[in-house]
Amino acid sequence: MDGGQDENNYTSRLTAVTEGDWAGWSYYPGGDPYEDLAGPFYFQERDGKRVCAFRAEKKHMNGGMFMHGGCVMTFADFCLFVIAGEALVDSRAVTATFNGEFVGSAAVGDLVECAGEVVKAGRSMVFVRGLIVNASRGGDPMMSFSAVLKKTGAR
Repeated sequence: MDGGQDENNYTSRLTAVTEGDWAGWSYYPGGDPYEDLAGPFYFQERDGKRVCAFRAEKKHMNGGMFMHGGCVMTFADFCLFVIAGEALVDSRAVTATFNGEFVGSAAVGDLVECAGEVVKAGRSMVFVRGLIVNASRGGDPMMSFSAVLKKTGAR
């Protein structure tokens, strides 16, 4: 999502979805090649908070047909930057630390959602925490996480 100004960098473009199942949501195509491959991941404002979501597909599953832990972590990393968006408006940033506890999973077709908060936004670091849930199973928790984003320079 960080993007950049050089021609050799990927640059995300906030895109609002106007039709289909994700109408009313937004996403960042072109900002992160890996997230583009793993997603698409979406977000929207809900009750004053940013909520992220995606629909589980076969490509997100492991050999046991449960959501792959790497997919959950990739989604969590996307969510970090969405949740911290206001604290990063003028800065580029990278994930410096990430702690997560896997407590549940999802299957093909399940709606996976995440909400969280900025615990503290400092001059050079932003502390974030969140909870990923299986919305198709009544909000059963899948992963709780916390992370630190390191600001790397002006956008």
